[in-house]
Amino acid sequence: MTGTEAPVSAQPPVQPDSILRPERENWSSLEAELGLLMPVNQYSIMECALRYADGASIEAHRREVAELWAAFSRVAADNPSAWHRTAMSADEIVGGSGKNRMLAFPYAKAHNSHWNVDQAAGLILCSAAAARAAGIPESRWVLPLAIADANHMVPLSCRAELHRSDGFRLAARRALQDAGVGINAVRHFELYSCFPVAVRVQAREMHVPPGRALTVTGGIAFAGGPLNNFVLQATARMVDVLRNDRGTIGMVTAVSGMLTKQGVSLWSSAPPRQPFQFADVTAEVAQQMRTVEVVSDYEGPATIAAYTVIYEGDTAARAVMICDLPDGRRTLAATTDAHATATMTTREFCGSPVHIGARREAVLRT
Repeated sequence: MTGTEAPVSAQPPVQPDSILRPERENWSSLEAELGLLMPVNQYSIMECALRYADGASIEAHRREVAELWAAFSRVAADNPSAWHRTAMSADEIVGGSGKNRMLAFPYAKAHNSHWNVDQAAGLILCSAAAARAAGIPESRWVLPLAIADANHMVPLSCRAELHRSDGFRLAARRALQDAGVGINAVRHFELYSCFPVAVRVQAREMHVPPGRALTVTGGIAFAGGPLNNFVLQATARMVDVLRNDRGTIGMVTAVSGMLTKQGVSLWSSAPPRQPFQFADVTAEVAQQMRTVEVVSDYEGPATIAAYTVIYEGDTAARAVMICDLPDGRRTLAATTDAHATATMTTREFCGSPVHIGARREAVLRT
């Protein structure tokens, strides 16, 4: 760092060869209006939806999530590249006050990724001929076996199943198929870990065998920063792991936005069974993913599909709900009632009736 401003280079008018644009936004205008722009707010809704689908109690669910994240923190403690190398217990991760205050129920700060990390990573990709010419011994090689991506973007409230990801189910199936292996052949996993529900959903959609470690880095909350930076960090760490466990296969996944734009990559230090392939399964995901119409001008009875309670400081300030309507459509609603927001963190409200009044104000039976 020199302390001087970076120069701005003039570029004459040019026409790009290609322009990459998302087909739509990651969120709807109604989600933005109800305060769901922050990822922690949307992922906490997915987490509540998964809890309800599992039939777990609030306390059992919070303990399960905390134990998953505690396991991640223990991996980070042994990762020399992790920024947070002090293992945390499940009791510490559950949180709710002090330095680990709640952000959006059921997530506290320890569940969340951090922007303020200072890390870098790099990968050198080249042909086998170039590696041999450079004198790189084959014992150092790690080869990409297959990659599959899905880029079908649907706002959270429009997804028929809030706790599912067709993108990961189909991308993983295709990557494994193209690599000529099954999920049981994968020894090492690095599942993108922006929030616990992302890891939990991926493991289920890809049928990762129970009991397997789901990270080699320690995850985003303890070992890296959010977004693309972490996928690069994770892949570099996977290379080290595969070099030290010759002949095994590793999987690295990627997410963009609210569990959208899924990516699955397979790597190995052993020669591949078949040539490397890249697949885009976006069209297949778009065909199979079920969606629901979301309306903004509804008043009347509804059922809470999933919700979160958003905190301001230590106060449970506002609850936001995705609600199913009697005619099969959906809407969003919110409440700032202090008794309701507090009760929603201790008692299950998914599946509960709610009345939606003017300006999308929710009235609950507490």
